[in-house]
Parts: sequence; C-alpha cells; structure tokens
Amino acid sequence: MPGQGYDELIVLNRKLDDLFNRFNNLKVQVTDLTKGNEVLKAMLQDRELKMKELEIKYERVKLSGALLGEGGNASEAKKKITELVQEIDKCVALLNR
Repeated sequence: MPGQGYDELIVLNRKLDDLFNRFNNLKVQVTDLTKGNEVLKAMLQDRELKMKELEIKYERVKLSGALLGEGGNASEAKKKITELVQEIDKCVALLNR
C-alpha cells in the first residue's frame, strides 16, 4: 500500500502543476485584456475629442450660413450673436474691475 500514497502524491502534483499553468495563463490573459482596455479607452477619448471638434465646426458652419442668410436660420444667428455680445460685455465688466 505505500505505493498507492506515492501515486496519489504524483497525481496531486500533476493537478497542482496544471492549476499553476492555468493560473499563469489567466494572468497573461488579464494583462493582455488590461492593455487592450487601455488602448480602447485611449481610442474612445480620442474619438470623443474629435467628435467635439466636429460639433464645434458644425455649429460654426451653421452660424456662418445663418449670417449669410442661408437655410433660414436668421433667428438662431441673432440669438447666438446676442449670447456672444453678452459674453463680451461680461468680459469687459471683469476687465474694468
């Protein structure tokens, strides 16, 4: 019967080695996924920045079209001009303090 205990020990060692190998493989996967996640986050941030820039450009084009009388956005242009004048007035008031 002493051989049976030795055989069980060998089986347990194999199982333990298998578990360590799985663990190490999972660690590598986690590292790879984490790096991939960081890359995707950076890409998302870049895309969001580009989207904001395009929205600003679109608003400028829309406003310039309205100022030129295109598309019937005269009321929107007047509103935007009023907002800009108010903002300029606030800036001038702050400078005069």
